[in-house]
Amino acid sequence: MDDKCIFQKALKTYNGGNWYGWKKENDNGDVIPNEDRMQYQYIKIIKDGATMPTEAEVNAKIQELKDAETQKANDKISAQNKLKALGLTDAEIEAL
Repeated sequence: MDDKCIFQKALKTYNGGNWYGWKKENDNGDVIPNEDRMQYQYIKIIKDGATMPTEAEVNAKIQELKDAETQKANDKISAQNKLKALGLTDAEIEAL
């Protein structure tokens, strides 16, 4: 999962999801190019009652999601190795 996707996934864990959008202009009134908008500094709250998590909280959530993704990949490899040790072929493991 790329960094922008994981950033949005982290943001959606706050305020029940769908609470934020992206500013189209910076504080100086300059247009923010679409490819540059998905940054913490350009988040805008679009849901009444939503609160802005701190950048540290968002970064911690991003790391948590990345760690979970890594653990899932490691668990899959570990399971495949255990199946191979039991004598299953790669084709049989893939069929599972």
